[in-house]
Amino acid sequence: MSARPEAGEPSPFWRFSLAFYGRPGVAPACLRCQDEARADVNLVLFMLWQASFGVRFDPAAVAALEARVAPWRLRVVEPLRAIRRHLKETPILPAGEAYRDRIKAVELEAERLLQEALFAAAPASVVSSPLAPAEIAAMARDNLRSYEAAARLTLPAEIASLLIAQLGEMAPPGASA
Repeated sequence: MSARPEAGEPSPFWRFSLAFYGRPGVAPACLRCQDEARADVNLVLFMLWQASFGVRFDPAAVAALEARVAPWRLRVVEPLRAIRRHLKETPILPAGEAYRDRIKAVELEAERLLQEALFAAAPASVVSSPLAPAEIAAMARDNLRSYEAAARLTLPAEIASLLIAQLGEMAPPGASA
């Protein structure tokens, strides 16, 4: 895994999340995880990202991560999301769209801060050379199962499969671009 970023620089996990979220089908899949399964997409992304480094989580380790970020998600991220969605559904003022955009930017920053907390808790990489796509997929599947067990939820199977497939399409960490 790469070294800690310089102050003010986004973490490798945040950079991964932005790149991964932009892959075909990932954004709607993540929204379904969030809205239908009540999953914390940031933890789902973290499970996938860590799998690419050969890090496997058991349910107890995931529960510890969940405990670390749950207060921030529940008290900051989710209320901001609710406000943003409410503003989208009930536009009442001409300037309401610009205000919603500002709330969206604050929500995104709150998610980035949550991800920075996860990044700070990331274990050291156990991979000395890039993993094969099949190894990453197996590890990602295991990590998602551990997340499901810890969070007591079930991700839609087709969504988990899509996310794992898209992870396999990305260049492995440490591979030359």
